[in-house]
Amino acid sequence: MSLDSTYLQMFSTLTPEGELHLELKEQPMPTPGENEVLIRVEATPINPSDHGVMFGWASMASASSSGSGADTVLSAPVSAQGMAVMKARIGQSLAVGNEGAGTVVATGSSELAKGLDGKIVAAMGGGMYGQYRCVDASVCLPLLEGHTAKDGASSFVNPLTALCMIETMNLEGHTALVHTAAASNLGQMLNRICLDGGIDLVNVVRKDEQETLLREMGAKYVVNSSKESFMADLTDAIHATGATLAFDATGGGTLASTILSAMEAAAARTPGAYSIYGSVKHKQVYLYGGLDTSATTLNRGYGMAWGVGGWLLPNFLARVGQEVATRLRTRVATEMKTTFASNYTNEISLAEALDADVVAQYNSKSTGKKFLICPQK
Repeated sequence: MSLDSTYLQMFSTLTPEGELHLELKEQPMPTPGENEVLIRVEATPINPSDHGVMFGWASMASASSSGSGADTVLSAPVSAQGMAVMKARIGQSLAVGNEGAGTVVATGSSELAKGLDGKIVAAMGGGMYGQYRCVDASVCLPLLEGHTAKDGASSFVNPLTALCMIETMNLEGHTALVHTAAASNLGQMLNRICLDGGIDLVNVVRKDEQETLLREMGAKYVVNSSKESFMADLTDAIHATGATLAFDATGGGTLASTILSAMEAAAARTPGAYSIYGSVKHKQVYLYGGLDTSATTLNRGYGMAWGVGGWLLPNFLARVGQEVATRLRTRVATEMKTTFASNYTNEISLAEALDADVVAQYNSKSTGKKFLICPQK
């Protein structure tokens, strides 16, 4: 296959003048090293985890676009506080896009690399918002026959996060889970995993239609945080399941504290489970997202056996090792169109991803609105 000498890739740059620029730049077409492959990227999702590199602390409500087509540039002002937080990246152009999928069009000389030639693969290599991406062959997940790049575009972040939540539960001795933003693509995957494995899951949503969606999928425990009965409903669900572990996608506000309070209230219903220091069973909430960018507030009223911490997929995978990672990736490949199927609200080009009106849609962090970039569009 004949390749062009250059290709387009998306970069995010913070200028010394306090402005964030998101734009496409021409890059020289890379030649794969011995164990590398060159992927013609055909589909790559916009995940909440991508927003941090794309936009950082920029004031996206004031974002605007200039130019057209490949020359489109998205600009957004950054406050003095934001500049202080992002000081380390001033002047740097950062490639964006965590994961994606496409066809291998060139390879290095190793047997592993050559074995992927012509295959459709998914990869989590960073810098995926581009027309091509050169990555180590070991990070590629070959898709099964009949699976397209769009099927495999979201093969890593959401599927592995959901599976690793279960791994965390087992590793730390918990038996049931609480999950917020439960109607998201990731939440639906987690729900299917738990139904398949007989694991009790408490789903926390914000809207009636999200509650209906999950119940129609077979979810038994769904609680709506917008209802006046939320605390009572959450406590009842936690008591019924015995959940002592939660994963919170919102990050800010009081939700993590509310979940711990509900766990404590549920434990108090069990004779012998309470002491003057609160329930003796450890209660843990992991913050793995930042849908709410306000401060995390803890209203301590749940004894002394509790914890709140950060949870990040790459860190957990490094902790459990390659054998576990391989087992999980194999399951994702096998169940790509069932358990780990993703639904997209819209498919856009690289240039369209820089249009301020389009950015406002995918940056709204609304549950159920997931965009897919098709770099060859």
